Amino acid sequence: MAYIEMIDSTKSYKTGSTTVNANKDINFAIEKGELVIILGSSGAGKSTVLNILGGMDTNDSGQVLIDGKDISNYTSKELTTYRRYDVGFVFQFYNLVSNLTAKENVELASEIVENAMSPEKALEDVGLGQRMDNFPAQLSGGEQQRVAIARAVAKNPKILLCDEPTGALDYNTGKQVLQILQDKSHIDGATVIIVTHNGMIAPIADRVIRMHDGQVKSIEVNENPQNIADIEW
Repeated sequence: MAYIEMIDSTKSYKTGSTTVNANKDINFAIEKGELVIILGSSGAGKSTVLNILGGMDTNDSGQVLIDGKDISNYTSKELTTYRRYDVGFVFQFYNLVSNLTAKENVELASEIVENAMSPEKALEDVGLGQRMDNFPAQLSGGEQQRVAIARAVAKNPKILLCDEPTGALDYNTGKQVLQILQDKSHIDGATVIIVTHNGMIAPIADRVIRMHDGQVKSIEVNENPQNIADIEW
C-alpha cells in the first residue's frame, strides 16, 4: 500500500445557487519520501487536493488514506491532531507573525509537538542562522519564505505540503527554496508535495500529477529527477 492514496475523492462548493465541482473522482498514490508536484492552472482543483490532504478541508465522498488510515472519516478533533503532529504547511505568502522574530515564529510550531527540532537548527538548515532575531519586516521575501519553511519542518512532519511556495519569489531565491524542499525529501525522507502552475519545475519531482478542471489528467514518475541547479524557467 502506498503511503498516501486518494481514492475517488470528490469535493464541491456552493456559491449562491451555483455548485462548483472543485475535485471530481481524484485518484492517485504517493510513496513515502517522494517529492511530488501537483501541476495545473488556476482553478484546476490542486489547492483543494492539498487542503484535503492536510486536513484543512474534508471531501464529500471517497477515501483519503494516509499511512493506511482514512482521514476522510476523522472527527474535527482527530483532524486537529493530524494537522498538529503529522503535517507541515508552506504557503505562497509566508503567513509569519509580524511582531515575532524569525526564531519566535519557528517556536510557534516547535513548541506544540514533542521531539521537535530546535528553532535554531531549523533556521540554520535554511541558511538563516544569522537572522534569528530579525523581524519579518527586516527580511527579504526569500528569507521570509525560508522562515516559513523552517517553521513547517521544525516539528519534523511526516508530510510537507507547499502551496505555490516560490510564487512570490524571484528566480534565484525560488531555486534556493526548491533546493531546501528537495533536500527535505531526498535527504531527510519527508514526503513533500508542492502545488504549482509552473510546469518548468516538474523535472525535479519524483512524481508529477497533472490536473485540469478538477480532475487528474496524468501521472508521471521520474526515475531520475533533475537537480535544481540544472533547470531553467
